[in-house]
Amino acid sequence: MIMIAMVQEVRPNQLLVRDRANFQSVVVNTNDTRCFSVGDIVSILYNGAMTKSLPPQISAIRIRRLFPRRNCQ
Repeated sequence: MIMIAMVQEVRPNQLLVRDRANFQSVVVNTNDTRCFSVGDIVSILYNGAMTKSLPPQISAIRIRRLFPRRNCQ
């Protein structure tokens, strides 16, 4: 599955994002958070599994920044 979301917070090994489809906050578990910033619009590929916690959590297979477009330093 793919989720399009806005980054709300960057944490070690996690992003807190807001899903643009339903405006729900979701914690995204990922090993690579260094390239993302608050306000980035991202595409998150995940296996469809989501916890029932509040906020729910998913594990990213791949995350790509859609906007703003910039290179990771």
